[in-house]
Amino acid sequence: MTKELEIEFKNLLTREEYIKLLELFGYQKEDAHTQINHYFDTADFTLRNRKSALRVREKGQQIECTLKTPAENGYYEITDKLDSQQAARIIENRGFPAPEVNEALSEMGVSPENLIKLGSLITHRIEFPYQNGLLVLDHSEYHGIDDYELEFEVKDYEAGKQRFEALLTDTGIPLRKTDKKIARFMAAAKKQ
Repeated sequence: MTKELEIEFKNLLTREEYIKLLELFGYQKEDAHTQINHYFDTADFTLRNRKSALRVREKGQQIECTLKTPAENGYYEITDKLDSQQAARIIENRGFPAPEVNEALSEMGVSPENLIKLGSLITHRIEFPYQNGLLVLDHSEYHGIDDYELEFEVKDYEAGKQRFEALLTDTGIPLRKTDKKIARFMAAAKKQ
């Protein structure tokens, strides 16, 4: 289990802006690694209503269950590593073998038996070190939608914000209000 503070800045991109950034940093779409996020909540959206999110992420042979809860500047992430059998149990609602996440859910008054799978989102991700942080270029697919996003993960909020906004300014990309992937996923699900 790990619990860490996540500070990240996000900006939605057009397909053209995404390609521009790939070229600027010397990458191609084929350099991306694919990951699948399976999202969960209760039928009455207890987690979403508390600005929290629960996912099982498959990234190659690595699988983890993560609960994100709000912090003053970012989110706390509580994560349990899983094997494929444990992940299948959660995804198929046959148990919840993620002890630290389970404990945190319990503290929130959420029982794993009440969780339902909301769906899955596929992300093709390129990430690399950039100005004392991690820069991430994502192409995500969900509910028939392709979206593109730039993320900048940092340890220092103020310095990270300045560097992120400078990158956008330098590349001529407008700053856009950008919801988390799960919020975009949920909005698309509601339209279907």
